[in-house]
Amino acid sequence: MTRRAVVIGATGQIGRAAVGALARDGWEVAAVSRGGGRDEGWPGDVRVARADREDDAALAGAVGDGCDVLVDMVAYGAAHARQLTGLADRVGSAVVISSVSVYEDDKGRNFDTQDEPDGFPEYPVWITEDQRTIQPGDVSYSTRKAALERELLAAGARLPTTMLRAGAIHGPYCGTPRELYFVKRNLDGRTRRVLAYGGRSRFHPASVLNIAELIRLAAAQPGTRVLNAVDPDAPTVAEIAGAIDTVMGVEREDVLVEGPPPAPTVGVTPWSAPVPVVCDMGAAERELGYRAVAGYAETLPDTVAWIERQLAGRDWREAYPKMLRSYGDLFDYAAEDAWFTA
Repeated sequence: MTRRAVVIGATGQIGRAAVGALARDGWEVAAVSRGGGRDEGWPGDVRVARADREDDAALAGAVGDGCDVLVDMVAYGAAHARQLTGLADRVGSAVVISSVSVYEDDKGRNFDTQDEPDGFPEYPVWITEDQRTIQPGDVSYSTRKAALERELLAAGARLPTTMLRAGAIHGPYCGTPRELYFVKRNLDGRTRRVLAYGGRSRFHPASVLNIAELIRLAAAQPGTRVLNAVDPDAPTVAEIAGAIDTVMGVEREDVLVEGPPPAPTVGVTPWSAPVPVVCDMGAAERELGYRAVAGYAETLPDTVAWIERQLAGRDWREAYPKMLRSYGDLFDYAAEDAWFTA
């Protein structure tokens, strides 16, 4: 019997990997994106469709007469959840990407409070899916993801949905690759780098390959559930820096600073955090029989090569404008040199 999957956001970084994983597993896949593009790595029988997920009619048209699973990479907020549940009569089940940013600690601290005094959340090591979550709403990315989850999970058997709470997503085609922080420094010949918190910060990464494997397994085993979606390992920021050095064939010196960054733009990486943010994958292993496809270091060569190609002949701010908006100036070399001199 043919199993039909519709993937929304198919040409994004997770979507490309997910479409390939489903198609190779025997699914008949409709790859939906605003541009209607095709990834060169997809099997030839993948069907592409153009649709904007903000357009209810276009999305319904992409689903057509129905599908066994609807995979949504870009759902965000209660309105998108209601859009999906409105298709429940034509959809067997759904797999939807959420985020670990929905978690908050036992004092109510979360990613939205991290810039406040004593506002960074102190999560348990390791975070399970039972950890409390932020109140849903429309005020931030995290609250909107929480609203998305609440609406979809409330649908229950009407639309069985697996919510995947992804960590720090990495891989080719990423618009905000954290690895850029070290890749560009190496390309620029920076021989030293400052790492706050002693280089021990851990913000659990999530390879698109591992997320795609979770999607493949959840598609074949429908249910209403929430699962973490992270790599089997959670390297420290110093270990990440060293792994990128190895891929690029360079040796660099880490200058480790105990405690917070010594200056506003010195020692702050996209992974920097005073306490670890690491997630447990036991539930996915028990419920889906999940086993990771790859560890963090194994995936780095493709990620580094992609970033290098994007940077070739371009200012990093042109190549990665979302990175600039999200993190500010990550390459304030003048401030770093002044700190070294001082």
